[in-house]
Amino acid sequence: MDTLDWYDVVFEVIDMRSFSNLWYWIALAVLWSTASHWVIGVPYDMVQRARRRGGQAERDLEDMVRINVNRLLHIGEVAGAWLLASVSAFVSALAVLGFWYGVEFAQALFFFALPMAVVGGLSMNTARRIGTERIRGEVLRRRLGRHRMLVQAIGMVSVFVTAMWGMYQNLALGPLGRGF
Repeated sequence: MDTLDWYDVVFEVIDMRSFSNLWYWIALAVLWSTASHWVIGVPYDMVQRARRRGGQAERDLEDMVRINVNRLLHIGEVAGAWLLASVSAFVSALAVLGFWYGVEFAQALFFFALPMAVVGGLSMNTARRIGTERIRGEVLRRRLGRHRMLVQAIGMVSVFVTAMWGMYQNLALGPLGRGF
């Protein structure tokens, strides 16, 4: 009679590989849902409310955007170079670990980190443009809407590429990582 190895049972029941794990896909969906809802740190429902109601809702939106633009610009001025270097090193390390050394967990994190780094750069650029042009009203709402649309497009491409790579990994490695 075979002895029961709990380690094997747990890893057979709960697949710990990233791309075949349901929690990975839930986290990916939550990441992009959150990223497209919070436009440069402002919830998008504030933009919609300002568009519908105007008045105080418009002033609240402009105040919230001003606060977040100033915060992002300050972060860019104080730590921009270090932040860029750190994020670049982190994403590069994930790429090397994931695709050169074949670490699936690093690949999974890479598919989170690279597009979010692009979204971070896009947010900094949008904040800089809003800050320098000092836009308000309808122009501000259109700029925030355009930024959200770009984030959603990046998210769609990211989810598609991640899904294709994940399917490839699952098919190439088979159900328990043994291949075909």
